[in-house]
Amino acid sequence: MQSRWNDEDAKRHVEAARQAGQSDALGLRIYTSRIIGGDPDLVLHGGGNTSVKVVTEDGSTRMHIKGSGWDLDTIEAPGLPAVRLMPLLDVRDGPKLSDPDMVALLRRNLVERDAPNPSVEALLHAFLPFTFVDHTHATAILALADQPDMRETVKRIYGSRLAYIPYVMPGFDLSIEGDRIYRDNPGCEGLWLENHGLFTFANNARISYELMIEFVTMAEEELARTGVTLKGPQSNDVTEDKVIRRRLEAVLSGRGSPFEKAIFLDYRSTSAIRDYAGNDHLDEIARRGTVTPDHVIRIKPWPMIIEADADEAAIEEALNAYADRYRLYFERNAARQSEPKQMLDVYPRVIVIRHKGMYALGATEKAARIGGDLCEQATRAINAAEVYGRFTPIGEADLFDMEYWSLEQAKLKVAAG
Repeated sequence: MQSRWNDEDAKRHVEAARQAGQSDALGLRIYTSRIIGGDPDLVLHGGGNTSVKVVTEDGSTRMHIKGSGWDLDTIEAPGLPAVRLMPLLDVRDGPKLSDPDMVALLRRNLVERDAPNPSVEALLHAFLPFTFVDHTHATAILALADQPDMRETVKRIYGSRLAYIPYVMPGFDLSIEGDRIYRDNPGCEGLWLENHGLFTFANNARISYELMIEFVTMAEEELARTGVTLKGPQSNDVTEDKVIRRRLEAVLSGRGSPFEKAIFLDYRSTSAIRDYAGNDHLDEIARRGTVTPDHVIRIKPWPMIIEADADEAAIEEALNAYADRYRLYFERNAARQSEPKQMLDVYPRVIVIRHKGMYALGATEKAARIGGDLCEQATRAINAAEVYGRFTPIGEADLFDMEYWSLEQAKLKVAAG
């Protein structure tokens, strides 16, 4: 992976920040956020997050952290809302906060009341004692992070430069555990999050960004060492079968599905997708889960699989089987929850056409396209993980906890009210 840092571009962003009455550090934060977000092998569609800590004229410190609803590749100053830092640091040794209480804490300490919600990983950014903190879900990192028992391998690759964090649910728990592990490894330059991604940090924008590039490159080199060539994002090179599309639309647009009013299908077929769709163990691999936890919110825990010549009856049968399996998944996992959960719809967001390609489904064209982009990256990561060892993402219980996170459930209650 190549660094996209350019001195002249960095200077332009600093100058633009000064003209807007903002700090040089915020200008550099916007710049490095954009070059991170501009590389789909680092982050996609709202994935990852960045922050910068700035000392104000009165001597207090604020942290600008990526806000909800913003993508890094197009981020501007309003997408990095400022939060008062000291109240966030006060909770690191206090009692456990529920995630809604954590969000309330973050909102209480926003400098601008109408700013977007800060990232749910804001506390971890706050706890790390560095000016710049970067977090990505890089494809090469995911191919290795989704392997069993990788602690010693990470140590072999990175030595003491990265500290290893076993999987923890994003939010308050991850922030506390990440802070603890950082403090146990005070000389490290980043955090390796099992089944999740990578953090880097420094007091200099370029150093933090280029540490990310260096560590991702080292992951690429580890894959290559074992014969895995991880190609970059690929464009469609096979025309879709319009007959299959019409059959899918006919079946999916009825039955009271979430797509009853409108359905958008984003078709993808690349060499990596066809390798995935043609894998002899596709059914088993597809059911293991998503390459990084937050993908489940957009593309469900697993795809639906159909044959290339499936007629409407076969598609209907596959859809019924998917719905039955999803209901059992919900019932099995909701039973162990301390609070009641409202089941989401039982329809897939991804349909794999065996040996051919895949469709991402959405209620809008944008939602379908985002799903397609995530699947394109995921298939490359999964293929690489399978060749390197065994694709092993988070298990069903953790996947359910992410899909049915209290923060997501709260949105459902608001919508229902």
